[in-house]
Amino acid sequence: MKFTVTAFSLTIILLLSPFPGIRAQYVLIPMDLKQTDHLKAYGAAYWTLQHDVDVEWLLNYRGGSFMAKYSEPLENELLMRGVSYQVIREEDVVSVQKTIADNNMESIKLEKAPKIAIYSPPNKQPWDDAVTLALTYAEIPYTVLWDEEVMLDSLDNFDWLHLHHEDFTGQYGKFYSVYSNAPWYIEDQLLSEMVAKKLGYSKVSEEKKEVARRIRDYVAKGGFMFAMCSACDSYDIALAAEGIDIVSAVYDGGV
Repeated sequence: MKFTVTAFSLTIILLLSPFPGIRAQYVLIPMDLKQTDHLKAYGAAYWTLQHDVDVEWLLNYRGGSFMAKYSEPLENELLMRGVSYQVIREEDVVSVQKTIADNNMESIKLEKAPKIAIYSPPNKQPWDDAVTLALTYAEIPYTVLWDEEVMLDSLDNFDWLHLHHEDFTGQYGKFYSVYSNAPWYIEDQLLSEMVAKKLGYSKVSEEKKEVARRIRDYVAKGGFMFAMCSACDSYDIALAAEGIDIVSAVYDGGV
């Protein structure tokens, strides 16, 4: 059998043949002092996941760097966000992997961009929560929800829940002695009482207990929760106060 090599077939052969100088490229996003904008870098990693590209999170390697397959759209996104990055080849990746294996480091594959919910009342300003500010700057999307949405089991639509200033005991952060006459305190109390009544509760504290239970169930089903500030202890207190009225009369009028 005789084969004739045409110009077209030779081109195909050359394109499919592995040349020593051609290697798959990757993007390394450092998170050490070489990074010019750490928050934007987190956002870039999230953007990559949104576009169905896996990201390797290199824990303890250069501050917890990120690595992904190279693409022109990814590089353009990094440039637009002002994020420092390096384009590396397969042999560089092998070197990184060896460093991780030989030291107290780990590589975790990220495969999904999580849907994030921020638990916050509608009258709060963006600057009231540092995490909200950080996510906004990093260009990581999130949804703000509060008690009504939690009661409707909207948490099931999210992978990650963030809690911040909320007082789940229904005592408004115990600011009564100092701020009871402040406009913002009065507004918070009126809003909480209105929502509790709308949901069928005579006391804000009882309504907050149910919210805490719904969040507990959300976590039990696999949801992630990140709590900070007053949300940490007041959430546990609300769950521990099952069947007990722990709220002073100054907060609920003695109900």
